[in-house]
Amino acid sequence: MSAFHDIFATSADGLRLRARATGPADAAALPVLGLPGLTRTAEDFDIVAQALVSNPQNPRRVVAIDYRGRGRSDFDPNPANYTVPIEATDVLTLAAAAGISRAIWLGTSRGGLISMVTAATRPELVAGIILNDIGPELDIKGLMKIKGYLAPPVTPQTWSEAVRGLQRLFGSVFPALTEEDWQAWAHRAFRQDGDGRLTRTYDPALARTFDAISLETPPSPLWELFDQMAQVPLLSIRGELSDLLSRESVAEMKRRRPSMETCDVPLQGHAPLLADAPTVERIKAFCRRCDNAGRF
Repeated sequence: MSAFHDIFATSADGLRLRARATGPADAAALPVLGLPGLTRTAEDFDIVAQALVSNPQNPRRVVAIDYRGRGRSDFDPNPANYTVPIEATDVLTLAAAAGISRAIWLGTSRGGLISMVTAATRPELVAGIILNDIGPELDIKGLMKIKGYLAPPVTPQTWSEAVRGLQRLFGSVFPALTEEDWQAWAHRAFRQDGDGRLTRTYDPALARTFDAISLETPPSPLWELFDQMAQVPLLSIRGELSDLLSRESVAEMKRRRPSMETCDVPLQGHAPLLADAPTVERIKAFCRRCDNAGRF
């Protein structure tokens, strides 16, 4: 198993940002940048990262990001800064600190939006994009579900309570997870402070990012942004039980980009955990495709 190590950098406005890296910095294969969902952290990519670096003939470096307000990065005293453009700048700061100038972007949910924005604004940095349960048009019901569990956040008192709470929220769209899977999820979503109390691994003020979203005021579709990625290799991963990314939306993505690869993850909703063997193999194969695309 390849060891992980932390990389730290300072944002333009003075926040300490953290990334979690594994694999050789001098690998010949393209590196992968792991960009988590709205409230998620770099640890979400540990399993797929180990799979990507495990090939002794062609190991691949993986650098996963903690945006501001998540994981081991500083929380922002101004919640108005929790935006996709500012977080995209944080990603670029950490990528530079890691010595990465071009990469395959693996974006879960929020991370996929950041990937699309970067492909449009800094295309030279993007060798390929994997969109994990995200697209240009999102189901408002799924967004409202996220808004519901963000505010007000209730922090469990014990690990057992944390597991049960996650099962209540997500059990219907992750029916095949084992007790061990749920415990691992809990340990990614919470951490224990010096007094033994559980705290969330994200700033509760992130709930403010949903203030303007309601059933009457859904976010505008981003098809124009998607269409700007015409030359970027794409893989769309969708949870079979996703309530955020519809089959119809993926079909429209495919219509606009016939070369886009697609992958459905059975018995998982928003967002797939990128831990099952078939999905990991699809990611590995796509990364090899991006390597080869750069040779012509």
